[in-house]
Amino acid sequence: MATRRTGKVSGARKTSNSNPPAPFRRAPDSLEPLYDQLSTGYVYTAHIDGKPASFKRKIFSVPILMNIGVVLLFALRVWYIGPFYFLLLQSALGTANETTFIAKDLAWTQLASVVLRRSFTFMLDLLLAVFVWPWPIEFCFGTKHGNPVGWRTQIGFRDKEIYVRRSRSWYSSPQRNAVLDGAGGGGATVKLDPLRDPDARRLYVAYISQATSPLLTQQKTGYLTMDGNWDLDWNMMVLATHLVDRKELALEAFTSLTLLHHDDYGWLVTDLKMLSVGSGEGSVDDDIRRQQVFKFRDALVALDKEDLFYRWIEIIQFEATRPGGLGSPERQAEVAKQVRELFQEKGVDFDQLWANAVGTDGLHGM
Repeated sequence: MATRRTGKVSGARKTSNSNPPAPFRRAPDSLEPLYDQLSTGYVYTAHIDGKPASFKRKIFSVPILMNIGVVLLFALRVWYIGPFYFLLLQSALGTANETTFIAKDLAWTQLASVVLRRSFTFMLDLLLAVFVWPWPIEFCFGTKHGNPVGWRTQIGFRDKEIYVRRSRSWYSSPQRNAVLDGAGGGGATVKLDPLRDPDARRLYVAYISQATSPLLTQQKTGYLTMDGNWDLDWNMMVLATHLVDRKELALEAFTSLTLLHHDDYGWLVTDLKMLSVGSGEGSVDDDIRRQQVFKFRDALVALDKEDLFYRWIEIIQFEATRPGGLGSPERQAEVAKQVRELFQEKGVDFDQLWANAVGTDGLHGM
C-alpha cells in the first residue's frame, strides 16, 4: 500500500501476554490477511452496505458528474485565460504586446487598476489550481489511500459491499519534531491511548459509537459515511473485497468491525455490544426506542433537516459516554436543553416535532 505506516506490525507480534481491558479484545488470527496490511496510525471501522446495486450506481453518479463538471470548467478557464498568460510571458521575455505597460507612463489610478485586476486573476487561478483541481485528480488517480474510480473499476457495484473507514485527526496527529522508530526528525504520530487513558477511552468510545451506529450504517449508503472524523479507505475496501472473493475471509467478518493497534497488545477489535448504553440489546424497550427514533428521523428528512438528526444522535451518544452518563434526571434535562437550542438555531421546534412525529413526550424510558 502507498500509505505511510507507523510500522507494519504482524498480528502475531504482541508484547504483553495479558488480556486487554474491555471493551477491547485481541483481533482473531483469521483477520491477519487484513490487518497485516493496515497502518498502525489509524483506527479502522468496517461494515457491509446492503443497499441495492442500482441505488449505489445512482449515488456514485453524483460525484462522477460533479468531477466531470469541474474538469469542463477548468478546460473552459484554460481556453479563456491561456492566451492572456502567454502574452504575459512574451512581455516578460521582452516582446511588447497589449499586456505590456510602462509604469511611469501610467497615472496612479490606471496603474492601481492594472495591478488589482491582474492580482485578482492570479489569485483566482491559484485558488482554483490548489483547492479545486485536486478533486478530480484524487477522485480518479489518488494513490495514498486509493481512489473511488479505482475502487469501482476493480469491484464494480454489488448488492453487498464492504466499506472500510479510517480515523482522521481525532485519533492521531502528526508531530513534526518527533522521532519515529529511532530515525530522527520524522513525521511521527501521537495516538490516543484508550487502553491506558480514561479520557482518551471516553473520546474513543464516543467516536466509535457514532461511526458504528445502525442509524448511520444501515440508513446511509456506505459512500455517504465520510465526514469530518472518518475517511473511506479505498485501497482497504478493494483488499477486503478481494479477500472475501478468494474465500480467505468470510463476508460476515466485516458486518460491524473495528480495528486499532496498541503497542502492548498488537491488533485489537472493539466489542461494540459493550458500548451500548441502557437495557440489553434486543429488549422490548430497545425496540420501542428504535421505532421512535426512526419516526423522528423520517420527520426530519421530510423537512430536509436530516443533518440535525445525525447531530442529535452524536450529542446523545457523546453525553452517554461521559462519567455518570444520562442516568440522572438533571443530566437528561441539561442535555435536552442543549438539543432544543441546537434545533431552535435551525428553525425547528424539537418538542413539537417529536410530539407530532412520535406521539409521546419523550424517548421511551427517559
